[in-house]
Amino acid sequence: MQSYGIKALLERGKDLLQQEVVVNGWVRSFRSNRFVALNDGSTINNVQVVVDFENFDESIIKQISTAASLSVTGVVVESEGAGQEIEIIAKEIKVLGIAPSDDVQGTILQPKQHSLETLREQAHLRFRTNLFGAIFRVRNSLMFAIHKYFNENGFVYVNTPIITGSDAEGAGEMFHVTNLDVNNLPRTEDGEVDYTQDFFGKSTNLTVSGQLEGETAAMGLGKVYTFGPTFRAENSNTSRHLAEFWMIEPEIAFFDLDQNMDLAEDFMKYVISYAMENCKDDLAFLAQRYDKEQQGKPAAERSELGLIERLEYVLNNEFVRLSYTEAVEILKESKPNKKGKFKYPIEGWGADLQSEHERYLVEKHFKTPVILFDYPAEIKAFYMRMNEDGKTVRAMDVLFPGIGEIIGGSQREERLEVLDEKMEKFGIDPEELWWYRDTRRFGTVPHSGFGLGLERLVLFVTGMGNIRDVIPFPRTPNNAEF
Repeated sequence: MQSYGIKALLERGKDLLQQEVVVNGWVRSFRSNRFVALNDGSTINNVQVVVDFENFDESIIKQISTAASLSVTGVVVESEGAGQEIEIIAKEIKVLGIAPSDDVQGTILQPKQHSLETLREQAHLRFRTNLFGAIFRVRNSLMFAIHKYFNENGFVYVNTPIITGSDAEGAGEMFHVTNLDVNNLPRTEDGEVDYTQDFFGKSTNLTVSGQLEGETAAMGLGKVYTFGPTFRAENSNTSRHLAEFWMIEPEIAFFDLDQNMDLAEDFMKYVISYAMENCKDDLAFLAQRYDKEQQGKPAAERSELGLIERLEYVLNNEFVRLSYTEAVEILKESKPNKKGKFKYPIEGWGADLQSEHERYLVEKHFKTPVILFDYPAEIKAFYMRMNEDGKTVRAMDVLFPGIGEIIGGSQREERLEVLDEKMEKFGIDPEELWWYRDTRRFGTVPHSGFGLGLERLVLFVTGMGNIRDVIPFPRTPNNAEF
């Protein structure tokens, strides 16, 4: 007898009429001791199982409750109810796992509205809700599309180290890795921790980026990408920060900034299009939720676009390319800036643009996604290529509606003498990055790359407002539960 996942069963629909099938899942609801809504996580849609209680032992009926798990053998028939094409007339029911109602009370499995904060507190159970089932199926599709895109375009997938002795961003906010006894640390003569006695013989941390190692791989493999966990010990509790998150970082040899911008635009349109094509039911559900969320906001804070419209906005528009210098002039002369509406006023060139500035350019001024490039060298990382003006670097940021920056990248500095000057200016010991410098000594080439935070992409595609709700088990200050 054929066993079907519920998504496959519903997709086959009337093709299976009068056939006997087996389906497994969790009970979402049990109405009138007759109608079971069963879901197995493969789709946001339930299949209705019709139970004639006269044909089943009372002990079985009593065990069927919300959150219980069942294996049902039954016949597929045309549904008489609205909103569903087929249903299953149960012939045999096996209760695989009970869920006593007293135990379900007080958990998010109880069928009622729960706050997102409550759902985070029970992250081990939130996968069973419609909302988080939809979010994580969309996340899965985006991850698959990312690998698919790079594979189809000749990239080599490279696993860069999670434990590193370098700080790619120069931020200094990293998690330290050690196997030293923290209650009895070895010390040098000047009282500093003696890391020569540590496992790696030096101070090491969890990585904030695989970029530097990715660059070395690109110098031999041409086109590579990394996709893995990254970590930042930033003591921030905002809706945009996680201590552990996933990064996608392509690095391409013989690539300049213009080609890098082309790649970023094509890549983003591909993965969003893939999710829209393969997650229609989930995105329709999320779009309804997004609309309700927007209605509850003050008029000034509401988005002009629905969730699906926002995604189509990205797919159907060419990304405007604008230099930082041009962007600053636009922002400086904008009404919000002149009327003091910006939290961070733009006074002139050199300002570090904030999310409010990025969103103004995308949502109000151009009404299309924007790629900013050629930023002041002082506000960007040491590895970005210096322009001939000596003031700006070949950096780029991709800006999206509702979220601001979603991708950051650059053409890398391939000239050893310039790289050394910048490392000195940033206070970076060249001996610590001797291997990185070697890529400029032996056959250096122009090369570029960018970074995309997976959670920020999922946030944009699902319309969620807090990044903790788009990763299975969020890691934030004072929270490493589950």
